[in-house]
Amino acid sequence: MNSKTMFRLSYGLFVLTANNGKDNGCITNTAIQVTSEPNRISFAVNKANYTNEMLTASDDFTVSIISEEADFELFKHFGFQSGRTVDKFSGFSDLKRVENGTLAITRGTNGYISGRIINRIDLGTHTLFIADVTDMELLSDAPSATYTYYQEHIKPKPKEASDAEKGKVVWRCKVCGYEYEGEELPEDFICPVCKHPASDFEKVVK
Repeated sequence: MNSKTMFRLSYGLFVLTANNGKDNGCITNTAIQVTSEPNRISFAVNKANYTNEMLTASDDFTVSIISEEADFELFKHFGFQSGRTVDKFSGFSDLKRVENGTLAITRGTNGYISGRIINRIDLGTHTLFIADVTDMELLSDAPSATYTYYQEHIKPKPKEASDAEKGKVVWRCKVCGYEYEGEELPEDFICPVCKHPASDFEKVVK
């Protein structure tokens, strides 16, 4: 079985924001329309994410659709740090407060969809949220970024190995590109940059 087959599924990329007295947001790749009448979407969030915790207490959210104009800094800002320890919106001005009180991201996005959660389904590691759409707006004509586009055009490319590094075995994070040196990667290893688990690393010989 080749696990890379999962990457052939077509994923979009989004900044999911919530507010329960504090603003926060995270990157997700699972938002999708599930019905048109009534207009509903679904999205899944890892239970370890602070945004998941916030959506347990608050039903309102906004999904900002990331476009091909986005840069890696947007992903680092909302995906590689936790809202439990930092204020992700401190000094971040490319946003607007929308009708439901949450924030829409206006840089590197082409639209946003706001909604109200009507159901939560426990998926073990993640929660699946089902929601009614309450507002939506187009921001630009730039194409939406797919996960494939992110991998090929936004995520920084690995640096070319020096002569001293050639032949060295590393484990490279498929999400952010962080490299762990060593023949074996610990099963419980967590990427120090993007917090993804060992299952998101691939073995590479430089």
